[in-house]
Amino acid sequence: MKKATLIIRILLGLIGLIFGLNKFLQFMPTPPMPQPAEEFMGALVASGYLMVVVALVEIGTGIMLLINRYQPLALVILFPVLLNALLFHIFLAPAGMGGALVATVMNIFLFFANIDSYRALLQPKQD
Repeated sequence: MKKATLIIRILLGLIGLIFGLNKFLQFMPTPPMPQPAEEFMGALVASGYLMVVVALVEIGTGIMLLINRYQPLALVILFPVLLNALLFHIFLAPAGMGGALVATVMNIFLFFANIDSYRALLQPKQD
């Protein structure tokens, strides 16, 4: 289990770092997308907000996972980005869903591998 956790942590960290850097450096080509997906991405890119914020989150959490610092925090911060990517592919561009699904499953796996770190968050509030 420890080896699997280590491998998945490093792979997810690399995914975050590489895809985050790609948003700034554009070293990987963007595959063609269906029209609704292209319109949606066009609006997000035109705003400038999404790409910078998402890129910084991916790079930051990727580094945190790679150096194994604040791993539980990195997983919590990264999860909404991965979930959004997965939902984007489910609803707008199903052909590219595989990578988003794998990354989301990796995040969930690491969440459960670190479940003790989240115990306090998962307790109901005591009045």
